[in-house]
Amino acid sequence: MTAPDVPFQFQRTGHVSRNRAVLAAMTNKQSSEDGTLSEDEINWLLMRAEGGFGIITTAATHVVPEGQGWKGEMGVWGDHHVPGLTRLATGIRERGAISLAQIFHGGMFAPEAITGVRPVSASENPLSKDSDETSKELSYDEIESIISSFGDAASRCAKAGFDGVELHGAHGYLICQFLGEKTNRREDVWGGEIFDRARFLMRIIQDVRNKVPEDFILGVRISPEHRKVGVRLEDSLELAEMLSEAGIDFLHISCWDCSWGSSEFPEDERTLTQWFSDRLGKSVPIISAGGIWSTSDAKAVMANGADMVAVARAAIGHADWASHISEENYSPMKPPFSNHHLLEQGLSETFVDYMRGWDGFVA
Repeated sequence: MTAPDVPFQFQRTGHVSRNRAVLAAMTNKQSSEDGTLSEDEINWLLMRAEGGFGIITTAATHVVPEGQGWKGEMGVWGDHHVPGLTRLATGIRERGAISLAQIFHGGMFAPEAITGVRPVSASENPLSKDSDETSKELSYDEIESIISSFGDAASRCAKAGFDGVELHGAHGYLICQFLGEKTNRREDVWGGEIFDRARFLMRIIQDVRNKVPEDFILGVRISPEHRKVGVRLEDSLELAEMLSEAGIDFLHISCWDCSWGSSEFPEDERTLTQWFSDRLGKSVPIISAGGIWSTSDAKAVMANGADMVAVARAAIGHADWASHISEENYSPMKPPFSNHHLLEQGLSETFVDYMRGWDGFVA
């Protein structure tokens, strides 16, 4: 079994990560109102690069203004974002890590209160249980425009010096809404079986590739299962095979807890990482995320077939988490964390306040 502190090379692009530790994309609400990166957000990410992570992934960044999901979210929809992105990408590289921007569109979870326009989705869907409001079903031309916006966003990231992007197809946002059988009930080329529901994502991959350099890393994050939008495990496994055949550079599966198995097949003892590893073999590198805190956790996930491990909460509490994964018995302190500790770890007061919403995270 490969150890988590061993370097990893992306075969197609030649990029080498100094270890198997990935800083997962993490909402932090620290960006400016116009989507430009703040000093706080840049400092938080650079501190993790300094702390030894092999790959640094930004928080989800919206590709069009109307795709913004929450206040304080970084943007990549305009050229005015490029100077801040350049500073960040340069700083990450200087600290020895690979830089990825996670690009996305909130879809039905891009609130009108923030964007000023009615949320959109694959189909007309209720926005909440307590409201009669619904999302607008995207037209063919609108879908094509959003696809192009993803490619343009990736191009800006490449111009800024990022090593690659991660397409956010997880957690119920727009790409995930197209993949889900509950939220995508279309009867045209964008809906139907998983092959057709995945057309939106596959076209985004194609558009990004057409607009970035050949050695630009392109990966996808997915939710193996997502009941709310109707993502089922078997469809996700088929999607993973499609993505592998499309030649993506990594598949990032968001497991919430890597020790868990499938909620659809509780009698099967395999973890979600094992499900994907068994189906894909070594055809595409797998990043697994969810509940990883210690060196033994990381090793267990890699023993289940992951090539890399991604952490968010552990990295929030410990900026230098990745520099300790060569230590056999490394098991860092878990939440609740004091306000003082989190500030020492590079979080701003805004970020700490956001984390207070996570049950038991801040003391």
